[in-house]
Amino acid sequence: MTIAELRRRLAPFREAALELDIPADETDRWIDRIRPCAVFSTREDGPVAARFGGPALLPAGAPHPPFPFVASVDLAALPAGPAALPLPGDGHLLLFAWPRDQGNLTSHGTAVHVPAGVPTDAHGPYAWSPDCGPEEREIVDAFPRGELRVRTEPSLPYHFLVDLPDGDLEPLPGFPHSEELAEEWENACRYLDLRGPLHLGGYADQEAIDVDPLEGLIHCAVEEAARGRWGGGRPVPEDVEEWALLASWSPALGRVEAGSSVHWAIPHEDLAAGRFDRTFTDVYWNP
Repeated sequence: MTIAELRRRLAPFREAALELDIPADETDRWIDRIRPCAVFSTREDGPVAARFGGPALLPAGAPHPPFPFVASVDLAALPAGPAALPLPGDGHLLLFAWPRDQGNLTSHGTAVHVPAGVPTDAHGPYAWSPDCGPEEREIVDAFPRGELRVRTEPSLPYHFLVDLPDGDLEPLPGFPHSEELAEEWENACRYLDLRGPLHLGGYADQEAIDVDPLEGLIHCAVEEAARGRWGGGRPVPEDVEEWALLASWSPALGRVEAGSSVHWAIPHEDLAAGRFDRTFTDVYWNP
C-alpha cells in the first residue's frame, strides 16, 4: 500500500479534526507525519507473515536471550516497505520480551535476526530461564500462539507533548492543537480498525501517553550504557530522532493480567547496519 493510499484512508480522521475547528493546515501537517506500519493480527485478510509462540529457532549454537520468546516475523513475506524500516529482505526477525515492568532501567527484551539458510536449533518456552518459578511459567504459558497475517496501515502520533531539558512539557512544536489531534487519532484507530496486537514500525502507543514513549525508553538506554550494562561500549544516541520504533506488542494474556505495552526500539545506524543486538525494550505496565 502506497503512502497516497494510506493518506486516503485518513479522510475520516481529517473530517473529524475539521469538525473540531482544528485549522486545516495544521491537520494536514499532522497527516504529513504519517508512517506506514505493518500490523499483524488474526484477521483473515493479508498474507501470513508472522507467528506468535515457539519454538524459537535460533542460529545453531547461539544462546537463548534472557527473555521469553514472543514472536517470529518472516521478513520475506512482508509487503514491500510496509513499515518504512530498512529491514533485511529475508530470514526471520525474532522478538523476545518480559511483559512486566521490573521497576528498573534495564532492557526488558531484545531482537535477533536469523538470516535465511542459517542452521538453527529449536528452543523451548523456558529456555530463557531454565530455573524460572511457577509464576514466571504461568505468564509465559499465557503468551499467545498461532499465525499472524499482515496488513499495512497508516500510523500517526498518539502523543501531544515534548519533554524539555529543564523538565517542563510543551505542545509538539508547530502544533498548538496537538492534544486534540492526538485524541482524535486515537478515536480514529478504533473506527478505522487500525489496531492489532503486534506492529512493526509506526508510532509508539500505550495506555497513559502524553509524551512519546520512546523518550523514556531512550533515557533508560542511555543510563544503562553510561553504567556499562548495555550498548556494547559504543555511543548511544540521545535524540529520539536517531531511533526507530522497531516493534510493539499489546499482550493479551487471558486470565494472567498484563495491562502492558511492550516497545522494541533501535538506533537508526544499527538498524541500517543490520545490527539487532542493540535493540532496547521497555514495558509500560499497569497491573
